Amino acid sequence: MLDWTDRHERYFLRLISQHTLLYTEMITTQAIIKGDCESLLGYNPQEHPLALQLGGSDPTDLAECANIASDYGYDEINLNIGCPSARVKSGSFGACLMASPDIVAEGVAAMKHAVPNIPITVKHRIGIDDLDSYELLYRFVDTVSAAGCEIFIVHARKAWLSGLSPKQNREIPPLRYDLVYRLKADFPQLQFIINGGIHSLQQAEQLILGKEQGISIDGAMIGREAYHNPYILHDADQRFYGSNTPIKKRTEIMAELVDYIEQHSRNRPVHDITRHILGLFHGLPGAKLWRRELSTRAIFEPAWETILQNLLREFERLGY
Repeated sequence: MLDWTDRHERYFLRLISQHTLLYTEMITTQAIIKGDCESLLGYNPQEHPLALQLGGSDPTDLAECANIASDYGYDEINLNIGCPSARVKSGSFGACLMASPDIVAEGVAAMKHAVPNIPITVKHRIGIDDLDSYELLYRFVDTVSAAGCEIFIVHARKAWLSGLSPKQNREIPPLRYDLVYRLKADFPQLQFIINGGIHSLQQAEQLILGKEQGISIDGAMIGREAYHNPYILHDADQRFYGSNTPIKKRTEIMAELVDYIEQHSRNRPVHDITRHILGLFHGLPGAKLWRRELSTRAIFEPAWETILQNLLREFERLGY
């Protein structure tokens, strides 16, 4: 989710759901150690609960970044072992580490030692290339959990590190949800979060309950669908967290976001935020107008707020 789940996108999603756990973009350990931490790791306090997703493999670097994340108050630190891009592979992190569970375990152990009070989680695939047997997947989880990881987020597709682009790796390898349930059966003491191909909260709920499989799992992660169609999260708090808070309309969410956009746009382009909200009216009459106005006029015209308020009045009239 590079360049997608930045602080503006997360603030926007938090206006839709108060309780879902949000994740940062994957940030490399070297970027944090050598870069501008405030720019990379800063966030609005309203974004909690919030997890930092790291890319890296060196235990010393991971431990240093865990300490920095602790200072910033993150609620979870997640190690990404799922990204199959060539750039990530060349840096010896991401999905290629599925072949090296001992290295992943060393990184997890180093972070657990550095920040014992923050959950250290791992997001991974079910295999890579021809290393896709259940026996190897079992060994990966067994080895990494022995180092202190108790929560595994499983993208239920294998990854081809050569021959497929990252986009193709999200679509072409078949989904194997059954392997996530098999892991849960073999490691009942661990938590497993299912990921990949989830397009609605109803589907997420069915996967968590696992009635067809006869075993439930511990959660679901929704990535790109929540970005392109963010309002699918509108009843997440009521459905999963027992909240009695009224469900917000889309226009109510946008009315709350206007003040945030105004504060930000004093120093930065308004497009930094509006690019993340293009899908709010996904599938509704007027969605094309919304996307066009925000992608063109609202970027270049100083009166972006007037443009946005006119759109909101029209959508309020339509009952959105």
